[in-house]
Amino acid sequence: SGDRSERIRTYNFPQMRVTDHRIGLTLYKLDSILQGELDEIIDELATFYQSQALQNAESVKVAAGS
Repeated sequence: SGDRSERIRTYNFPQMRVTDHRIGLTLYKLDSILQGELDEIIDELATFYQSQALQNAESVKVAAGS
């Protein structure tokens, strides 16, 4: 539904800005992104989720007493 807490990404055309709310990434490259240049967003998302996975694995390891 339209709850702001569920936003994933905002596209602001007047400012040529894209913000990914999941990872707090803001880029002023809207034209490039809309043309398919997604590498920077994808790389940042991958780094974020890899970091989350490592933190979760460490939490499980500590909880298990290893």
